[in-house]
Amino acid sequence: MQDSHSPSADFSGLWIPLVTPFRDHAVDHAALAALAEQLAATGIAGFVVCGSTGEAAALDEDEQLAVLATVARAAPSLPRIMGLSGYHLGKTLAWVRKLAGRDLAGLLVPAPNYIRPSQAGLVEWFGAIADAGTAPLLVYDIPYRTGIAIERETLLALAAHPRIRGIKDCGGDMAKTRALIADGRLQVLAGEDAQMFATLAEGGAGAIAASAHLRTESFVQLLRLLAAGRLAEARAAWRPLLPLIEALFSDPNPGPLKAALAAQGLMQDELRSPMTRVPPERLGRLLAALGVVNRP
Repeated sequence: MQDSHSPSADFSGLWIPLVTPFRDHAVDHAALAALAEQLAATGIAGFVVCGSTGEAAALDEDEQLAVLATVARAAPSLPRIMGLSGYHLGKTLAWVRKLAGRDLAGLLVPAPNYIRPSQAGLVEWFGAIADAGTAPLLVYDIPYRTGIAIERETLLALAAHPRIRGIKDCGGDMAKTRALIADGRLQVLAGEDAQMFATLAEGGAGAIAASAHLRTESFVQLLRLLAAGRLAEARAAWRPLLPLIEALFSDPNPGPLKAALAAQGLMQDELRSPMTRVPPERLGRLLAALGVVNRP
């Protein structure tokens, strides 16, 4: 049951999970600020900072806070969701408390990686994190990263918590997606770019889409058409975006995306190990598929 102190939240629309630019092994804050400022003008709902696309696992806490501060300064009018992950509950709760007061629209929280707890353990994990913070929580259901699927009944139980307000749905189970949409207590956001059309057409609230760093206005328009129920127009808008999505996930994300942004002169094509750049023998084909002209 929600109480009068539960935070309001609206996670509808298109959210960009920002990449973290690097230059000479350090965060390139100038490139990050320029990218955030550019994307903020496209009609997106907001940013996810320090998610998997942002290589958050390779950033220490000070770097993550600095990235968050840079995005806040560059695009102060847009809400920010902070990604967090881990498997040590005590350390995770300490980090959540440290993030309190950072003017966050939400926290994006997956199941603990490596542990593979029971469903009851997942309820304890998400409940404790939601209790510890001040921002609304988005459950991140992504079994291929965490090793555990969050079952439908578990998600419906979590929906009763006043701070758990939505889900980034990468679960790959459309029946579960439909059940959550029908239940209505959690806002359902497509987390797999290729599933965006299906989730929104079923009544989902929005999407968190790495691909939307490119052709952002086209993705924004797609979501607006779907929200308006203009399916024929939405299908026409969707089809040209599918090759873009396929190309951007041809190598582990965000490798292809950073290569494309670097080709446009927006940042260096640099990732932190063990993430790797798109190999030269595939780079030309990737950029051609994306319609990106490589700047010298």
